[in-house]
Order: sequence, then C-alpha cells, then structure tokens
Amino acid sequence: MDQSRPPVGSVLDLIGNTPMVELKKLNAGPCRLFVKLESQNPGGSIKDRIALSMIEAAEKDGRLKRDGTIVEATAGNTGLGLAQVGITKGYRLILIVPDKMSREKVQHLRALGADVRLTRSDVGKGHPEYYQDMAEKIAAEIPGSFYVNQFANPANPVAHEKTTGPEIWEQLDHDVDAVVVGVGSGGTLSGLGRFFKKVSPKTEMVLADPVGSVLTPYVKSGVLIEAGSWVVEGIGEDFIPPNADLSLVRQAYSIPDGESLMTARTLLAKEGILAGSSSGTLLAAALRYCREQQKPKRVVTLVCDSGNKYLSKFYNDFWLIEQGLAERKKHGDLRDLVTRAYREGGTVSVGPGDPLLTAYGRMRGADVSQLPVLDDGRLVGILDESDVLTAVEGADEQRGERFKAPVSSAMTRDLNTVQVKEKLDALLPIFERNEVAIVVDGEEFVGLITRVDLINHLRLGR
Repeated sequence: MDQSRPPVGSVLDLIGNTPMVELKKLNAGPCRLFVKLESQNPGGSIKDRIALSMIEAAEKDGRLKRDGTIVEATAGNTGLGLAQVGITKGYRLILIVPDKMSREKVQHLRALGADVRLTRSDVGKGHPEYYQDMAEKIAAEIPGSFYVNQFANPANPVAHEKTTGPEIWEQLDHDVDAVVVGVGSGGTLSGLGRFFKKVSPKTEMVLADPVGSVLTPYVKSGVLIEAGSWVVEGIGEDFIPPNADLSLVRQAYSIPDGESLMTARTLLAKEGILAGSSSGTLLAAALRYCREQQKPKRVVTLVCDSGNKYLSKFYNDFWLIEQGLAERKKHGDLRDLVTRAYREGGTVSVGPGDPLLTAYGRMRGADVSQLPVLDDGRLVGILDESDVLTAVEGADEQRGERFKAPVSSAMTRDLNTVQVKEKLDALLPIFERNEVAIVVDGEEFVGLITRVDLINHLRLGR
C-alpha cells in the first residue's frame, strides 16, 4: 500500500483503483490466475462503481435533484453501493430487495439509513411482488424520484468501460487472455467486454452463471429456458437484462451452488481472501476455464464483494447443512434431520448449574428457542423459552435474582425421547404437544429435531 497517499475529501474518492492478487495455491492448470479485489471498495463491493456512475449521470442530466429520492430494485450489492453513494450525497433511498438477501446486507443497508422493503424472491416478472415491478411502481408514485433501473441504465456499463477495464489492463501489463465475469445487471460484462474489444481483441469474455439462471443456456443454445432457483446472491437472472450484451461472451459455464460456495470457502482457506458467494461462482468458472487450456494464459476474475456479508450463510456450517449443500454422511434414520448433532460438537447446550441468564444468552446467540441440559455429557433435562419466562416473571425488584437461579430450577426433567430408528411419523405427536423431539440412540443423546427441521427435510425431498 502506498503510505504516502494523501487524505481524500470523501469516502467516495476511494471507489476504484482496487488491488490485484495472483492466486498461487489453487490448481489453475497451465494458466496464471488473478483476482481483482473489488471487495476493497468503501461499500465493500464492485457495485460502488456503478452506483457512483449512475447517480452522477442522473445529477448531470437533471433526473436527480437536491434532496431527491432514489428508488431501486436490488438482489445484491447495488443497493449497498447506492446507499454508500446516495446517502453520503444527501439523498433519500428506497430499496426493494428479495427476501433471499443475506441478513448482513439488510442490516448494513438499514444502518446506512436506507428504507429497505423486502419482497418475495420466488416470483417472476409480471407478479405484483416481483422486486423490479414493485420498485418501478413506487418510483412512479413519488414525485421527482429517480428510478435507477440498473438493468437498463447506460451509466452502469460505462463505469466498467471507463474505470474497471483500464485498471485491469494496466495492472496486468497490457496482457490479458480472458476475463471471467458474472451477470446480475449486465454492466460488468458489457463494460469490460467493450473495453477489451477495443484494446485487446484476443481477450475472451467468459461468463460464470449459477445453475438455474437462463443466461448460460441462452448463450449456448439461443433458447430462453424457464428459470430455476439458486442460492448464490447478486448474479444469475430469470431474464436477459438490456445492459447484458451476451454477444461478447466467448465461453459460458453453469456452476452449481455447492461448487460456488465450496470454492469461495477454499479461496479463504488457501489464499486468505474472504469473498462472497458470487465470487465463488466466478472463481469456479475461472478454474474450469484455466484447467481446460492447452497453453498458458493470463486469466483474471473478480472478488465482487466481501464474504463478511455472508458469515451467517455459507460460511456457517449449519446453514450449509440446512440447505443440503454440505457433504454429510447419511444414516437413513432420524439422525439425518438433526442439524446440530451432539457428537459432532454442534449442539448448543447448558449445564444444570448454569444461571438462567447464561441459558438465555446462548438461546439468543444461537437463534434457538430450547437448549438440552447436559451434565457430564448425560442428558438430564431440557429448557425452553417458556421455562425461562415462567421462572423470571414477577416483581421487577426481584427479577435480577431470578435470572441468577440455576437452570435446574426451571428445566423440564420429564423427557419424552425418540429413538433414532423410529419413523418420521413418530415426530408428529411430539410436535402436536408443542414439544421438541429429543433424539437418542439407546441412552446416548443425539440431538434435537424441531418442526422447522422436519419441514426443511421434506423441502429437500430426502
């Protein structure tokens, strides 16, 4: 880092000029593979670039006036970029986001001061709750508002044609054989594609796309298929965005969610780079491309955003298990429904002598509503939220002392257990009694099964 760099006048002056890293610990075949760390932008993603470009273009042509309102539909980091730029400039921001957006992103947006409105992620264009249609409708109802429409806004690809492309070109000494990108709105593909078409006709644009997206099948067959669903955030589409010039694509790869997420985790484990889910898709496609080559090539892709926004998702082992994306031994019995197995160290528990305040803290921290009570590894009771509430309610002046009471004073000792070899139907009477299923193998405690665990098991069709 250049330690002599003088102070800047605004955080917006830090957008762009992101570093480049060569990956040397991953198998890239005969190629040299580089990643540009767009996660180093002040808003944490590549979308800071297009947010600045689109907002400044709207200011210049009069669509966005002082104290105006910015409205946008965003499934990923564009909202964070718009908040980073728009709120810093003093605008009001309304964002319509699908409910699959990570909790960290939503919290980040609200902390910046954005008005975040969640909508369904399982509906397509034309449905009243489709995020783009909702944003357009809201913008039409607010006088003087600016509907960004990143999918068709020409200032989106211009940002990459004028900044990202030239930076890559200079950082790689004017020698780039392939650039691997994803498509959310299409700006990165089109902007970089146009730039390299002018300065380096040999440079191939390679598309990395989640399985379920319509883009790679369209590139390969010219047929627009029906979209599926995918977990990766920020890239992949159920339509072809106007900004996406797919004629620039020379090769395209469809990457399954599991491969994307495991590749991102490998990037952290081997190279120390904490990247988001879309970066895993890009890197997985880049590695496939590199390993297919017969001659050495210089290939670059992007770390689109930081993985710190996904710590509650794919960097969480239990989340991967719940999504059916983790490699896990199948037993063919009730153990397959236990997300946090005791033997694997996943069970959040409490001891009978621990204070109720400790139990409550663990419930909150693990986002669970009940805890097994274990004494030297032996199950002696179970404590749920209602047990804690019953134990601490009463006069205010004595409540502090009640929270200091031991778990043993409030826990349920009469345990109805279910053996691992019993069938799913054995869970239903337990849930009808508003209890959690306590699973044992003989006398050994295995773990807990909740209604949500059963629903998730049925959802995954196991």
